[in-house]
Amino acid sequence: MSNAPLMPKATAIWLVENTSLTFDQIAEFCKLHPLEVKGIADGEVGAGIRGHDPITSGQLTREEIEKAEKNPEHQLKLAVSKVRLPEVKRHRGPRYTPLSRRQDRPNAILWLVRNHPELKDAQIMRLAGTTKTTIGAIRDRTHWNSAALTPMDPVTLGLCSQIDLDFEVQRSAKDRPAVVEDQGPTLIPSEETTQPYYYERTSHEDVFGTSAAKPQAEEEDEIDVDSVFSKLKDLKTKE
Repeated sequence: MSNAPLMPKATAIWLVENTSLTFDQIAEFCKLHPLEVKGIADGEVGAGIRGHDPITSGQLTREEIEKAEKNPEHQLKLAVSKVRLPEVKRHRGPRYTPLSRRQDRPNAILWLVRNHPELKDAQIMRLAGTTKTTIGAIRDRTHWNSAALTPMDPVTLGLCSQIDLDFEVQRSAKDRPAVVEDQGPTLIPSEETTQPYYYERTSHEDVFGTSAAKPQAEEEDEIDVDSVFSKLKDLKTKE
């Protein structure tokens, strides 16, 4: 519970026995129902539970209790701890793999190496819960069971979740430089072609390109009409 004392029921028992606070004040401070506090006072609730002193544990001050006893409308407030504990940094250790799934790790590693070659060894280690030596042996085909390995999805095997796999794949994609493909010649932007002065400074060839020159062989093979008729006349004369 948020803003609740440690061992709220034991704290409520101590406050009922040692203070003149109202049931509502104790219930509000300990995050209990007023009827439950009344049951504690009647001996119906919390039998056998030893009361916990909130003053000794630093959760309440004597002045705060006296102030609440004088004013029934005053709500008790937890004392602010003067000791600041440093935040504990949790180091993420290797992923635990059940015994029944450990034999499938080489198959999962082979699947990751083939289907996601962009993944680094550290990422595969996090996904499959393996070591760098095993990954290198599977990459180099020097693993003792390389001939019998079958690529299998680590998500299907239960070695990692789909969210973890997608996260590592997207992370490796961000690290790779973007490759710009050559799209070839493109059209002139419409903003430029619609300008009034564009037609004055362009020609037909600039827009549609120059017509391809005829091959030299075709020009040489063109028929000379005059020579053909002259040969026909010679033939008629001889006849």
